Amino acid sequence: MPHSHDAADSVDSALEASADGIRAVKISLVALLATGIVQAVVVVVTGSVALLADTIHNFSDALTAVPLWIAFVLSRRSPTRRYTYGYGRAEDLAGVFVVAMITLSAIVAGYESIRRLFDPQPINNLGVLIAAGLIGFIGNELVAVYRIRVGRRIGSAALVADGLHARTDGFTSLAVVVGAVGVLLGFPLADPIIGILITVAILVVLRGAARDIYRRLMDAVEPEIVDQADAVLRAVAGVRDAEHLRLRWIGHRIRAEAGLVVDPTLTVVEGHAIASEAEHALLHHVPKLVAATMHVSPAGPAGRDHHDRIAHHADTTT
Repeated sequence: MPHSHDAADSVDSALEASADGIRAVKISLVALLATGIVQAVVVVVTGSVALLADTIHNFSDALTAVPLWIAFVLSRRSPTRRYTYGYGRAEDLAGVFVVAMITLSAIVAGYESIRRLFDPQPINNLGVLIAAGLIGFIGNELVAVYRIRVGRRIGSAALVADGLHARTDGFTSLAVVVGAVGVLLGFPLADPIIGILITVAILVVLRGAARDIYRRLMDAVEPEIVDQADAVLRAVAGVRDAEHLRLRWIGHRIRAEAGLVVDPTLTVVEGHAIASEAEHALLHHVPKLVAATMHVSPAGPAGRDHHDRIAHHADTTT
């Protein structure tokens, strides 16, 4: 089928991905808020600190959808003279807020659990508490599956991480059920102990989320993607070598810069044709790639470097 990779098509693809992301955060926001409200009512009725910790985490998880929503909206704006790469980085900045919210939920949940450990409170309506834990698990798992599926499809690390976060919340909701069963069997400290275990689970999620967001902010790219792009460039007819290759995520899209070595006897038009073919190959074979800038260099005799003129400006850190 006929296709193209011009700027307009790339913009349309990015806008479609952002629209999918916005739809995902809207739906997950409503689902998690509904789950959190049901659990909050049960907390008031039962007095369970484990469920309180889980409810706090669910509400914080729901609120992380708000900055992601804003980020996806911003990413649809066109580049400007100041923001020449567009606003895709807003998604990574939203990830910082996600990390902050997870940190806050860990602090609150941990504090309440430890306080109840030294000052136990009676827990009522254990059957209702168990039902609320199961509702929390089902609600979070449904949101997790949806967020992860959409996030992976559009290339959004923040949305995938938020989905994994929701999945962890689901399992902590099951932990609330375990705590309620422990109380039912005559072990009242099971509730605050489970609350502490939930706090530990939140900290595990925090570690993974912070690592992923840090890598995006530092322009880290999965090594296998770099290897794939390098192999694609070297397989293009007329490319003798790839001098350099740099890729970076900007939001949920990848941009690339590459230097190609070609036959020095080629005309400018012929060299440009090879560069265009290389870009075309990258766009086809590197997932989530939206644009690539190619620099063409003529192959020189042994010992000669056509970049001697700018060698003193070279970046020695790479």
